[in-house]
Amino acid sequence: MGFEQITYETENGVAVITLNRPDALNAWTRQMMAEIIEALDRADEDDEVRVVIFTGAGKAYCAGADLESDVFDLTRKGDEAGAFVPDTAGQATLRMFNMKKPLIGAINGHAVGVGITMTLAMDIRIASESATKIGFVFNRRGIAPEGCSTYFLPRIIGVSKAAELILTARLFTAKEGLEMGLFSHVVAPDQLMPTARGIARDIADQTSAVSTALARQMLWKMLTGTHPMDAHILESRSLNYMFTSEDAREGVSSFKEKRPVRFRMKPSRDMPDFFPWWEDPTLPEK
Repeated sequence: MGFEQITYETENGVAVITLNRPDALNAWTRQMMAEIIEALDRADEDDEVRVVIFTGAGKAYCAGADLESDVFDLTRKGDEAGAFVPDTAGQATLRMFNMKKPLIGAINGHAVGVGITMTLAMDIRIASESATKIGFVFNRRGIAPEGCSTYFLPRIIGVSKAAELILTARLFTAKEGLEMGLFSHVVAPDQLMPTARGIARDIADQTSAVSTALARQMLWKMLTGTHPMDAHILESRSLNYMFTSEDAREGVSSFKEKRPVRFRMKPSRDMPDFFPWWEDPTLPEK
């Protein structure tokens, strides 16, 4: 599949997905959603890709839904017509949620509506100082939160701060997002991609792909665990599997021999039999 509204590039184990409608401030469309999901599928299936970075072309990351596109259709009847209509941002974040590869958001400019909700399912979010307009603005547009943001945002910054941002629908800056824990780093514009690539390189060069896939999914899926025992059982299974693995032997040997590590296990063929251990809920028909 060729891409028209994003670009997809890979180099040395890192894939970069760039939202690529700069003349429209990378406004979100149904086509952009489909292309992002296709790119995520491609990255997840490619053992050479260890990390995925998201960023935007031009001066914005994503200005929200394109008000002239079919995403923002004020004429549709939705449930009144008897059909359940899944929101496009949610479809993208749900695909991110089940990724085996870590996702880094390099937010290069304004991120409003879907422009910020789509980043919540990413593992690490880095923002440029030039991102001065960020907001969950849905209530100010007379619509409702999307992108699974009511699931992700309270788990990232706490329910009280999430309620403030969603209920007021106000805009805030990258600096404020850093202070509340939404972003891991806020950097100068010219340091955004170097910072994202540096973190990606640490993951790609120093960690086992299978260990990373297991760890990523344990972190996300344990957000809904009901007891520490859930984590204990899952961690024990994962440890028991990895203790006998080629990558564990390599990790110990490289440490003892004081040499660079050379992990060889691949997510496409070497995940444990119990992966995936979860069952995704199904969408309603109505």
